[in-house]
Amino acid sequence: MKNLILVAVLLIFAGCKDAKQSESKPIEDSTTVETGLASQQHLGKKIIETECYMCHNPKASESSMIAPPMIAIKKFYKNSSTTKEEFTDAIMLWIDDPEAPSKMPMAQEKFGKMPYLPYSEETVKLIAEYMYDYEIEKPKWFDAHYAKEHGNGAEELDYKEIENSEIDNTDIGLGYAQATKAILGKNLMKAINENGTVTAIEFCNTKAMKLTDSMSVMKNAIIKRVSDKPRNPQNMANNEELGYINYFKKAVASGIEIKPIVQSVDDEINFYYPITTNSMCLQCHGNPNEQVEFETLETLKNLYPSDKALGYNVNEVRGIWAINFDEDNSK
Repeated sequence: MKNLILVAVLLIFAGCKDAKQSESKPIEDSTTVETGLASQQHLGKKIIETECYMCHNPKASESSMIAPPMIAIKKFYKNSSTTKEEFTDAIMLWIDDPEAPSKMPMAQEKFGKMPYLPYSEETVKLIAEYMYDYEIEKPKWFDAHYAKEHGNGAEELDYKEIENSEIDNTDIGLGYAQATKAILGKNLMKAINENGTVTAIEFCNTKAMKLTDSMSVMKNAIIKRVSDKPRNPQNMANNEELGYINYFKKAVASGIEIKPIVQSVDDEINFYYPITTNSMCLQCHGNPNEQVEFETLETLKNLYPSDKALGYNVNEVRGIWAINFDEDNSK
């Protein structure tokens, strides 16, 4: 159904991206002449980071992934004999028609079918071109996972070494945010696939807060998503959180590298990280009767009579993750 749009899903996890910029290098083969600088400037890279990493985030832990990492997609859709045209056609088919047979049936069984995404042909071609020509950032756990699952040439890594690698409070805070995003995202995408976007908005209205609270209990932390322009009044930021939102707004607008704010106070950690908008977010957070269609707008008005979360453009701070946990959690 081509009008199936990811509307409410962006309410939850639009901006939960990694604190570090992803790095990509050109693949050294006869078909690639771009330099490392060209890699950084490629439009496909920016699209992948702002759109695809919403679900395919290479910084997420294996348990918190809500979709396979992009490097896995590349491995299954490209081999030594695959031409760029063949690769592009396959990626376009996969994105344009999620009902088409997948080259990743195990991933599809684990994560479910990807909802239809309303990307233009030009956008998909840029994504495919970047994936084909450049190395894609991979999660630190990926090689060991791939070797265990497939055993065909992947670098053998020690799982214990990965598990015991040093982590800091920034990693822990991001992990809590990503894990919460995962549980919300999986349930929300199921609602979208089964009953459409109106049902997904209803899911957000009745289930999102409860699931977030359950993750707080599970992680022994206080996990919140707050905003200066909340859709649900319960997500209104307090004065301190408003200050962090304003800081992140200025940082994002200036184009500087965004890093979490991590504070240690009396053996407790306060973690803050922005939730930013991308083009799909505008389906329910953009301008009424422009990006936000009439039916969606009416549903939002009925479920959220005090809604303030409209009128956004791409790459704006819509809110922040505000997470509190004991410093002992990192030990």
